[in-house]
Parts: sequence; structure tokens; C-alpha cells
Amino acid sequence: MGEFSMKDALRQFLNKSKIKGDIQALQIEEVWEKLMGKTISKYTHSIKIIHHTLIITTNVGPLKQELLYQKVNIMNRVNEALGEGVVKEVIIK
Repeated sequence: MGEFSMKDALRQFLNKSKIKGDIQALQIEEVWEKLMGKTISKYTHSIKIIHHTLIITTNVGPLKQELLYQKVNIMNRVNEALGEGVVKEVIIK
């Protein structure tokens, strides 16, 4: 039996468990401002990942339109930050 660091052991556990997606979904709130900037973060009310779908909520019309145009870019940035194919679809509300 080999030795593992705590980090490696947790990573291995998460890769095999069903809670990995839930943990990544929680991380989106932490990395959103880094990914999109302070202004966009300030005017987005809710950011959630549910079943590989990123749901972004905003009440600002021009921002909503810009986010709609940037859906693929947003998906790529989030997947790069959180790893693997966490997000397969983006919905702007």
C-alpha cells in the first residue's frame, strides 16, 4: 500500500465519489469575480451550476445581452478554472 498526501487522497476520493460535481458547483461562486471581473460580478445576482448547466442571473439588460454573446467564452473560462467538463451549457436569465 503506497503513501498519499492528504491532498492526493482527497482528490482521489472526490474523483470516485458522486459529490465531486456538487463541490465544483460551490466553487463557481468563489472564482466568478476572478474569471469575469468585479463589474460583471457586481451585477450578476446568482451564479449556480446545476447538472452541468451554469445559470447566471442578472437584471441589467445590456449585461445580459453581452453575456449571451459570450456564452462559449464563459463556459471555456469556467471549465478551465474548475477543471474538466464541469459546464456543458450556459443559461442567462
